[in-house]
This record gives sequence, structure tokens and C-alpha cells, in this order.
Amino acid sequence: MYKQGVGDFKYFVGISSLAQVATLEDRVCVLNILGGESSDVTPVGHVYSGGNVVFGTAPGKRGQVLETALGNVPVYNNVLEGINDGHRFNCGVIYLPPAAARDGVVELIRVNPELKKIFIVTEKLAVHDSREIRAMGQANGVDIFGGNSLGVADAWNQVRIGGALGGDHPEEALRRGSIAIFSNSGNFTTTIATYLRMAGWGTTSSISCGKDVYIHFAAPEFAFALSNDARSKAAVLYVEPGGYYELDAEFTKPVVACVVGRWKSKLTRSVGHAGAMAGGADDAASKERWFMEKFGVDGIFTPEHPVYSAKGALVTNIAHIPAALTAVMRENACRPDFAVEGNLALKPWFGASHGLSLPPALDLPVVEATAPYNAQIAALNRQIGAVLPRQSMKDASGASQMDARTQVTSLYGVSMLDAAQYPLEANVSLALLHEPGGENDRRLINVAIGAGLNLHGHPALAAAQATREAGNAPNSVLAAAASILGPRCQGQARQAARALIDGFAAAGVTDALDEDFDLSRIMIDQPDLFVSDAADTRAEAMLAGLTARGAKSVFVRYLLSLPGHPTEDAVLAAITTTLAWGPLMRKRVSRLTAESLPWWMRLFGALIGASVTADQHQPESFCRITTADILQQRPLSEVAFVALLGLAPQPADLFSFQMLMGLLLSNGPGTISAQGAKGAVAADGPEDPERVQLNKGLTGFLTHSGYAHGGNGYEGIAFLIEQFKDTGLVDPGDPHHGIDLKALASKYVEAYARYKSGKKSSGSLDIQKIPGVNHPVFKDMPVNHDPREVFIRKLLAGRQEYNVFHEFYGVLVQTLFEAGVSRNVYCVNIDAVIAALLLKMLWQPYRSGEYSGSALETAAFTVFLYPRMLGCAAEIDDHMNRGRNMDTRTPASQCRFVA
Repeated sequence: MYKQGVGDFKYFVGISSLAQVATLEDRVCVLNILGGESSDVTPVGHVYSGGNVVFGTAPGKRGQVLETALGNVPVYNNVLEGINDGHRFNCGVIYLPPAAARDGVVELIRVNPELKKIFIVTEKLAVHDSREIRAMGQANGVDIFGGNSLGVADAWNQVRIGGALGGDHPEEALRRGSIAIFSNSGNFTTTIATYLRMAGWGTTSSISCGKDVYIHFAAPEFAFALSNDARSKAAVLYVEPGGYYELDAEFTKPVVACVVGRWKSKLTRSVGHAGAMAGGADDAASKERWFMEKFGVDGIFTPEHPVYSAKGALVTNIAHIPAALTAVMRENACRPDFAVEGNLALKPWFGASHGLSLPPALDLPVVEATAPYNAQIAALNRQIGAVLPRQSMKDASGASQMDARTQVTSLYGVSMLDAAQYPLEANVSLALLHEPGGENDRRLINVAIGAGLNLHGHPALAAAQATREAGNAPNSVLAAAASILGPRCQGQARQAARALIDGFAAAGVTDALDEDFDLSRIMIDQPDLFVSDAADTRAEAMLAGLTARGAKSVFVRYLLSLPGHPTEDAVLAAITTTLAWGPLMRKRVSRLTAESLPWWMRLFGALIGASVTADQHQPESFCRITTADILQQRPLSEVAFVALLGLAPQPADLFSFQMLMGLLLSNGPGTISAQGAKGAVAADGPEDPERVQLNKGLTGFLTHSGYAHGGNGYEGIAFLIEQFKDTGLVDPGDPHHGIDLKALASKYVEAYARYKSGKKSSGSLDIQKIPGVNHPVFKDMPVNHDPREVFIRKLLAGRQEYNVFHEFYGVLVQTLFEAGVSRNVYCVNIDAVIAALLLKMLWQPYRSGEYSGSALETAAFTVFLYPRMLGCAAEIDDHMNRGRNMDTRTPASQCRFVA
């Protein structure tokens, strides 16, 4: 049974007018008043309403209070305690969890016969509970709003009950007017009110009805109360799919209905607010049709195609609501409530098209922000480069990340598989400027690093050679050279770069390659940073290299315009500032990164140079390549190939070398080498980044490389040499090699099976793994593949390049399975690919005796150090820009003592 209410409803409705929804006489009790949501929004609503909350409940917290600007609201264990203390209320607000909401309604109705309205903020109530809540409300003459409601508000009475309509400043959003709002969405209730205010329309009552399956105070009840509210001339409805409430509503006043959610008709399960799914007759399209029939219109209102009648208009975009309402009300001879306050069209405070030609709809004009934001934006616009927030960077990186599923690492969004297709000089740009270098960038990098390769007469070469002769590994040799290249080696170039950045930014230069820029606009009062009275032969050689390569740079052009002779430091600074300018202007990199580039270029050149013996450094040549040839013609990839292997590269060998450089750039921030680099930065203190020594960061990487991490590539080479030593193989790239790879693999598998069986028979579990075979991630399928190996295999097949060592590995894993040695077909992992690529290049020199086993081991180790130097430079730069002092340390509580 239900109590008799107002109107002709077949169920109880107690509210006959919207003016009764939220009144000055209403007094409120809030259940779970100290909960996270209530404690934020209840004080705001309480103050806006002049103090309408009399008390709240929170079990076990009697005696506590909710602080508000109008005084404290008392808290009790339950509703009855508050009533017994003399408090009276007619409205209840429920912030309880879904499982407790029904019991909250029971408590309110059972102990308070004066109760008239309940507002349920809780969402996702069980349907069974919602049915019982409705039945209790009907039987006891209580109007229920919700669930999943943000409550109600009345701009005439300045009252808000339950939820957060109007936000933190309801007096601003909810301006008194003549339009009622009824919305399935709580947040959009406030948004619509703000849109209306901009167009000159104020509100009367705003109701967030919620969008749970049961909407207790729904569209029919709203339409009835609207018709009896003398204040409300019209209404705006925000309607989502699901339910037939709107179909049954009989409106007697104009309505603008915004129907959204057509996309939900494609779903087979509900998302967000409960709504229609595929196959229902209450989807968005159906509701659009209902309203068009109610309004007598045949289309959707848009500013370009306004379709409306005196009864109303249908929109599908909330931004169109104000225009539609104004049109409908004009048809009813009604004018807006007050002067138009503006509009909510996009007014961007920032804009940068970066030279792109945008359509007018997207190319919005930038407007000045309101104070104080305008001053802050002006200061931000003067800022050059990115400024990143500092945080702990222990086991974290803004440079690299590994995909746990594919084990493929990416550096600034570029996968190592893609990086493997770029030349070494392009990957220098990727590591430090966050994007692979273009053709002009490569020309500049070839000169910048090429100028530092030859260390003839430099103490770094003496340190490296002494370390080498003492029997140290390649990483120690390079670390010795890095230690010599401290801050003073780049101080003058850094100052020059800093001056160039300031001067050219002030002049408004946006394109570092602009050949028509008027250099007279550049005002830099430090000529001694760039030129000297005497000619600098190294600078002249670098400038000749840039000219020969056709490199473009407005900064180099500026140097050449100055009276005097450009210095080597100035030329280096001009090159690196050219490289950094685009990323700087796009705020891809920081100014700190740009100013550090000269040091990086000197370090990269010196470490590649130090990887070869001192006798390869002659006054006018490096590895028997003349300085002019290095600076004017040779790409860095080719010179590095010669330095590493001592051979003149063939095109196929150079491509393989390039692939190795790309594949080995990074394996994520968790690798030992990256941890060493990051730890060195953390120890120097990145919060004072000028103190961070880049050479020390590279030394950290080098000291954290070794025979198990970096030098382990030789294991695969040694394994392949052992298998092929008696085969008579001449050319590993010849597919007609005449070797029975199946027989070769079977011979090894038989020996390995005996070895493995013997180990198990003796009770030993220490079984040696086969280098290049199997992987801890790619291991559980019947046939396993390392995606990186598959990529390289397909890439080389597309180039019609054959590698017998790579093919042998494929035969080997199949033979292991067929012989029962493995339970499935193991993958050929990326280490096998690296070994196969390197050995293919060195097989003939090794076979002829030009290359010893120790030379092979050194090459295998150094081929790791070259690219990983770049990857760790990326980690160093990232940590320097983002990290905190000593952030890589492990707390003592996480350390273990082992007796």
C-alpha cells in the first residue's frame, strides 16, 4: 500500500511544485557525515543554505563534529541519539556504502515520523534494495531522490541538500532565474547551470536525479512539479540511455532535452551510469525520437541547423543547450533572465601550431588569461625548454621502459627494434634530444663527435692506454678516459651555448635552419666567447666539415658573421644549440639538457676514440682515416665500425653493425649498467644539477658493466666458433655453404644430452645453459619465439641477407626438441642474434688469423659499450632533470644481513 499523494499518480508523490524540493524550512540529517565525500561537500552546502544540517551520524564517533564556517555540526552514533538530543529534521541524506544504504533508509523512516525527503548519494545500489527502499518511501509518504544522485539545489531559496551541485561555490554557478534543470548526471547539472548563466539564463530548482536502475524521483514527477512551479518558465533535461521514464513524462512547459550516449547502444554490458545496452528500445536513438515527437520537430538542434518549436528542442551536445533554449524561449515570447555574461566557447591561453596548417575549427586564437594567470603565462612563455617536476627516480625512468610482454625496450617512445634501423648518429639524437635525428642533425653530429675521436696527445688517451696495458677490461679502459674529461673540458663551450640560447630566444628565432634570418637582431655582448684573434685549426676543420656535408645552422652562420676567428668551443656550441633548438622550442627537452650537449659530444667522441690503442691516434688521422675524411665525409657509424673491428666495412656489415647499435641502446632502467649511471647522478645531487658530472655518470655505467653484463656476448660467439671450427666454412653470408646444419646440430645435441644426463645422475643441478637458447619469458608455448629475434630475422630476409650462424640456432632449438632434450621448442633469443651478427662480420678475419680469440672477446664487449653509452646517457640526463638527491639508495629497513 502507499499513501495518497498529489496529482494523478498511481503511486505516492508528495512534492507538488519544484519550489518544495529544497526550501529554507528544510532541516537535514546526514548519514556517514564524516565520510570522505560528505566531509568535503556537506560544509559547503551547509554554509550556502544558511545552516540547514542539524546533525549527522557516524557509528562509534559520537561527540565528534563536522567543522563548517557557520559552526560545528554535531555527530552521533545513530539517528535516534540525535533526535533524543532535541534535533528535528525532515530531510535525510545518505552517503553510506551500497550494502548499507537500505538500512540507512530504514533507520531514518523508523525513528523519524517527520521525515519527508531522502536524498541517496550512494551509487550502484542492488536492485532488490532499491525496490525495498521505494516500497518503504511509498508506505510512509517519503519522497526519495537517487540513488547515485548529487542532490538538489534551489537558486531562489539558496538551499542545497545532499551532494555537490554548484561545486565549491554554488552561489556563482546557481544564479536565480527561470529555468529548472533535471539531469541524470550530477556533474553536468552544474555544468549546464554555468552554460545557461553565460547565456543570460538563471535557474530555479536543479535536480540530480541519478542514474541507477531505479530513479525514484524521475521525469514524470519532475514534469508534474515543473507545471506547478510559477517560478519556472522552462526546463533543461540531461538524458542518458536506459529506462522509459522520459517517455511517460507529460510536459506543459517548454523543454530543451540533451540526449547523449549513442555509443552505448554498441555495448553488451553497462558502463558508468546504468544505461541501455545493445538490443534495448530505451537507447539514446529511441529517446531522441521520443522527444522529437513530444516537441513536434524532425531533427536535432545545432547552431548551423536550428530545429525547434515552441514546445522545445532536442540537442545532443551540452554546448548547444543555451542557443537552443534561447530559440525556444523566443518562440514563447520570453527573453533571458539577465544580460549575457559571456560564452563557454574554448578560449585557449596557450597555442603553438609548430608550423602546421590547421583547419579554422582547430586553429583557435589565443586570448590573454585573466589575472593572475596572465602574468604566470607570460613568465612561462619566456621560459626556454621543459621544466620537469622532481621526484624519486629509484627504479624509475622518464627515458626508457621495457614492455614486460615482448621484452622490447623503448627509448623516448622509440622501440629498440625501430632504433636498430637508424644509424648510430641518429640514435645519439634519440638518446639526448628525445627524437631520432634527421638528415641535417646527422650531419651536425658526425662533425661534433668526429672532432673528438682523435685523442693524439690528450691525457685521456694516455690514461686509457695505461689502463689497457695493465690488463683491464674494455669498460675499465673507457672509464679511465672518462675520468679525465671533467667539467673543465667543456666549460667554455657550455658558456657559449648558454649565451646563444639567450640571445637567439630573445630575438625570436624559432627555426635553427632559417637561412634568411636577419642576424643583426642578435644581441650578444660576449664576443670573446665565440672568436679569438688567432685562427683555430680545429675550429676551421669542423667548419670545413659542416660546409662539405651541407649542414645548415643559423648559429654557425652567426659565428661566421662575427669579426675574428671562431673557436673550437664556439663551433661545438653552435652545432649543439642547432641540434637542441627544435626540441627546446617544443619543450621536449630542458635548457639544462641543451647546455650539457657540448660535454656529451666530447665524451662520446673521446670514449669511442679511447676504445682503440694509442698507435691508432696520429696527428692527422684516426684508425688510418684522415681527420678531413672523418669530418667531411664519413658517417659516425662507419668510423665507429672501423674503430671497433679494424676492418673496412661492406654495406651488409655496416647494416648489421647499425642493428647491433640500436638493439643494445637500452634494456630499461633496471639493468645494472643503468643503475650504476643513475646512482652516480643521485650521489652528485640532481637538485643542484650544475654539480652533476656527466663523465662521472658514464663512469658509473662503465663500472657497472662487466663480463657477466656486457661482456657476456662473447659466450655466444665462443659457442658458435666451437660448433663451426671444423666445418670449413668460408663465407657465413653464403646460403650455399655446403654444411649440413642438421647434422651439426644433432652432433652437439647428442653430446649435450649425455652431459645433462651425467649431471643429473650425479645429483648435480648445476647444468650449463646453451648460450643464445631459451628465455625466462618466452618459454611456455609449444614453439617459442623471442619477438626481437623474429623481427631481426624478417628484416634481414627482406634485405636478402643470409647468416649461417643465425640459421644454425634455428635448427638447433628444433633438434633439441626432437631429441627429447627440451620439452618444447626453445626460442632463439636476442643474445644469439647479437653473437651471429658479430661473428658473421669477423669470421673471415678470425679464420685467417688476423683476429685472435681475445680480440673477439674485446670486440664483443665493446660492441655493447658503444650503444649502451648512449642509452645510459639518456638515463643520466633524465635523472639529472627529474631526480632527487640520493634517491637511488635503499632504506636500511629493506637491507638484509646474511650470516
